[in-house]
Amino acid sequence: MADGGAFACLNEVDLFVDLSAAEIREMDMMAPARLFRRGELLYSQAQPVKALFILKTGRVRVFRVTEDGKALTMAILEPGAVFGEMVLVGQRMYDSYAEAIEDAMVCQLGVDDVERFLLSDPRIAVRISRLLGERVAELEGRLSDLALRPLPARVASTLLGMAQWPSSSRFGRAPTIRLTHEQVAGLLGATREATSKILSEFASRGLIRQGRGRITLTDPARLRAIARGTA
Repeated sequence: MADGGAFACLNEVDLFVDLSAAEIREMDMMAPARLFRRGELLYSQAQPVKALFILKTGRVRVFRVTEDGKALTMAILEPGAVFGEMVLVGQRMYDSYAEAIEDAMVCQLGVDDVERFLLSDPRIAVRISRLLGERVAELEGRLSDLALRPLPARVASTLLGMAQWPSSSRFGRAPTIRLTHEQVAGLLGATREATSKILSEFASRGLIRQGRGRITLTDPARLRAIARGTA
């Protein structure tokens, strides 16, 4: 883990959009930036950190390890994500891990700073409440998918969901998702082999185009039909 030096952590993070420039500068002083290299753990069951993390650049995978040793990906986080162990805002990480899947610049706020700067400010508190509600709804939907829907529908739904990320589509081009087959499988709770088979079938039908660590959605409408079970 390397020190990121002087780095504005809070700029362009939706959670803090209502703060003034002076307020952001004050909070930035409380949130040092650190660079985590690809494959490095931000926290784990063995090394928990009671803090709130703000992802500025790169991507982070949050996952749990099941009793049989299988890693189940809970989320792939993009820049602007707020995550970590913070009981005060309804988040816990005691049973999870966070891993940088590419070099990631991350800022960290301690418990005292969260109480003093975040929860005491109604502008931010409302946004935190909304953020947590969205995450609960997303997780419930994914758990329902795992239990009830066939794998092709889950793959299509996951690809479409990831295509909503701001970084996935630019300048009107077809959305491109920067994930490997193994990472997609982790999100689905499926094996890499089964996931790769479905993705290959989608590619042969012209629904997606595959590249090294990238998946481009060439026919989102037909993918939505598969996700709904109507194709």
